[in-house]
Amino acid sequence: MEIDGTDVRIVEVALNGATTREANPHVPRSPSEIAQDALACVRAGAAIVHNHNDEPMWVPDGVHAAAPYLEAWRPIRAAHPDVLLYATMASGGPGIAIETRWAHHVALARSGIDAMGLVDPGSVTLGTLDDAGLPTAVDQVYVNTFADTRYMVRRCAELGLAPSISIFDPSFLRVALAVHEAGALPAGALIKLYLGGRMVFGLPPTEASLDAYLAMLEGSGLPWLVAVQGGDVVATGVAEAALQRGGHLRVGLEDYAGERTPRNRELVEEVVALIESGRRRAATPAQARAILGLAATA
Repeated sequence: MEIDGTDVRIVEVALNGATTREANPHVPRSPSEIAQDALACVRAGAAIVHNHNDEPMWVPDGVHAAAPYLEAWRPIRAAHPDVLLYATMASGGPGIAIETRWAHHVALARSGIDAMGLVDPGSVTLGTLDDAGLPTAVDQVYVNTFADTRYMVRRCAELGLAPSISIFDPSFLRVALAVHEAGALPAGALIKLYLGGRMVFGLPPTEASLDAYLAMLEGSGLPWLVAVQGGDVVATGVAEAALQRGGHLRVGLEDYAGERTPRNRELVEEVVALIESGRRRAATPAQARAILGLAATA
C-alpha cells in the first residue's frame, strides 16, 4: 500500500511462543522482558507485537490469564499508542469451550489495551520431526471447530478487535474466505500465512506454496503477511517473494529456527533492511492501522 507516495509494508514480531531459553537465551519470558523487547522491536520497525506468557499452550482447563499481558503491554502502549498488540490462546480439545480459551481476549479488549483478536479458523496437529526424521510421537491436536471460528469472529466484531487470522493449512484459509464472502469478517482483518519449516504442518516454505495461497486469496482484497514457523522467512527467500507480491512480513523468536541465536530486534532489523532495499518502508504503527482500515488512537 502506498502512503504519501511510499510503498509501506507491515512488520509483525512474534516475541516468544514456545521457544525456551535453552533454544535461545535471548527469548523474553517475563512481562518486563517482553515489554523491553517489544519496545526495541517497535523502534526497529515493528508495528504489530504478538506474545505468549509462560502458560503452556496445552493446559487442561484451557485458561490463560490476562494479567501478565496487561503488565507487559502497558509500557508498550504508553510509548506507542498505535501499536497493534494481540495474545495467543490455549489449545482446544474435548470439553474445553472456546469461551474459556478466549476469555482473556475479552478481558484485554475491555481494558482498552488490546487492538487485535486471535481467530484460528481450523484444527491442526502441531509438531516437529524427531532425530530419525519421523513425526514426533505426541498427541497434540490444536482443535478449533467451525462453531469456535464463528464465536471468535463474532466476538472480534462485538469488541471492536481487528481479526488476526492464522492460516496453518489451506483449509483454514477456505474457512476464513467463506466468512469474508458472507460479509461477516470485521474490519481490520489480516491474513497470516504460516508456512511450516521444522514444524510439520500445512505448506512448506517455498514460493510455490505462497503462490498457492495467493491464488486462493485472489480477488478477496484481504491484506496478508507471511511467516515461516520453525525456520527463517528471510533465508528461505519467502520474505522477498512476499514483498514482490505485495505482502507483509512476520519475524520473531516464536517462529525462528536456525544455527544462530538472534534477538528479536535483530530479526526485525534484518527484515526492515530487506524491505528498504526495494525502495519501500516499514510501516509505523499508525500506518499499519491505516493499511488495515483502522482508526489511529489519536
